Amino acid sequence: MDLETREKPELVKGKVDWKGRTALRHKHGGMRIGLLILATFGFEQMATIALAVNLVTYFNGVLHYDFADAANQLTNFMGSSYILSIVVAALADMYMGRFNATLISGCVEFLGLALLTVQAHYPGLRPPTCNIFNPTAHCEKVGGGNAALFFIALYLLAVGSAGIKAALPAHGADQFDDKDPREARSMSSFFNLVLLIVCLGGAASLTLIVWIQDNKGWDRGFGLSTIAMFLGVVLFTLGSPMHWIQPVQGTNTIVEIVQVYVAAIRNRKLQLPEDPAELYEIDKDAEAAGEEEFLPHRDTFRFLDKAAVKDTPALQHRQSESQNPWKMCRMTQVESAKIVLGMLPIFCCTIIMTLCLAQLQTFSIQQGLTMDTSIGSFKIPPASLPIIPVSFLIIIVPVYDRLIVPFARKITGHPTGITHLQRIGVGLVLSSISMAVAATVEVKRKKVARDHGMLDAIPVAQPLPMSVFWLSFQYFIFGIADMFTYVGLLELFYSEAPKGIKSLSTCFLWCSMALGFFFSSILVKIVNRATEGVTRSGGWLAGNNINRNHLNLFYMLLSILSISNFFVYLFAASRYKYRPRIVPVVSN
Repeated sequence: MDLETREKPELVKGKVDWKGRTALRHKHGGMRIGLLILATFGFEQMATIALAVNLVTYFNGVLHYDFADAANQLTNFMGSSYILSIVVAALADMYMGRFNATLISGCVEFLGLALLTVQAHYPGLRPPTCNIFNPTAHCEKVGGGNAALFFIALYLLAVGSAGIKAALPAHGADQFDDKDPREARSMSSFFNLVLLIVCLGGAASLTLIVWIQDNKGWDRGFGLSTIAMFLGVVLFTLGSPMHWIQPVQGTNTIVEIVQVYVAAIRNRKLQLPEDPAELYEIDKDAEAAGEEEFLPHRDTFRFLDKAAVKDTPALQHRQSESQNPWKMCRMTQVESAKIVLGMLPIFCCTIIMTLCLAQLQTFSIQQGLTMDTSIGSFKIPPASLPIIPVSFLIIIVPVYDRLIVPFARKITGHPTGITHLQRIGVGLVLSSISMAVAATVEVKRKKVARDHGMLDAIPVAQPLPMSVFWLSFQYFIFGIADMFTYVGLLELFYSEAPKGIKSLSTCFLWCSMALGFFFSSILVKIVNRATEGVTRSGGWLAGNNINRNHLNLFYMLLSILSISNFFVYLFAASRYKYRPRIVPVVSN
């Protein structure tokens, strides 16, 4: 039997290789190519994570934006890089395919990084050097053509990064057959490894690239990011002959979901049949069914079932091609719309967590600039502080995947140990705790500044006698929250989504993060406006002197918002019903 299998490799239905031929099991796909895809993602993360944590310093120290504006510029960029993933995901699912979308996006991201390197290298493309922390200095902010070049480069980077986020994780998951029990577990491990590879790429970015940016020049730091992105694109291209590629369906699943709502509204006066089998569906055995996906009826969101009601008995004998999809939809089409609608409350409950993350990438960095960053004679760049939770995650993710998940699997019988919703909930609680700890640490930091008469000390030049490692507590707790919530979301959205919108479904995570970053910018402005008359600084977060701001109150506000959001999430999660599927038999 083994010899026969080797002589006749098993064809994988619904998957093709890079030349469009039917893919072969054991030759294409699987964890082998999954690891290569992860390596590509690792290089991309190495290229970009340093920007996520340190670009606020570039905005502030080189381009001469004040603290609040620098934070908002960064969160706007981060938000754009996430929200644009929805556009790329739709194009990937409907037209380009996830493989092509990943490759094109990688090239665009490389171009953006290259332009950033050019802008940082030539002094004529930047404002004159100036100490923005000197209250008597009049620093010129970047403008004109130089600002245009910078933002073109930055948003090319945002577009490319969005494409990688949208297509690459879903393309990696395409390398596994979720109908096979072993590969279903491998897919779960793949999503855990996504976080691990983000941590490994992030570790290199937060140490090497951040150190080069701060000590050797921004042009060299951006240049190293450009090289890392180039290596990622090359690595992805070299692995092309081994990929399982999901063919483009040629249908617009987003439009099909909109059709369900339109048809349900148009049919709102029709009576629902008592037997769901009387709702409209194409014949599973008909040749026209082809590779169509079929989903069983669920007794949820019954108002959408009216989109599949047959308004006359004659429709039962009519061919599916003659139906007007804006008046009557397939039952599977209706169920796909139900799945997406059911995930929306879960999606909304994760926005607050990213709002908290935005503060760790902006204001926490500004805190670090005022503190003692030395270990002996070596000084740690404040933007490298996230290396603390990243280092922990590099250790804990393999332990979680190889020890904790199998142990939990024996108890629960669930392939992933605990459900996706349980995993997300744990992370939401931890994010609230992280913000409460951040508020406590900020109270201590301001007390040290006040007790030593250093409220007006110049950051970096006059560090407070307080170690920057005090900030590690908030980073550490939020890092664990990352492991639970973001990976849980990624796996939930991919596994629950209809076949036609796998890339788009994973973008629920990125879209949630985008809204979190955008809301962070809005919240900062609202807080400053609401508190400008009750503080000497003109607002909790106004001005360039963080020692006289009220960042601790802002962190506590976020903690309260987070725990309130968790209770809303509990309600939404308790009402969520998982998509029906054949559950793989798990052997221990």
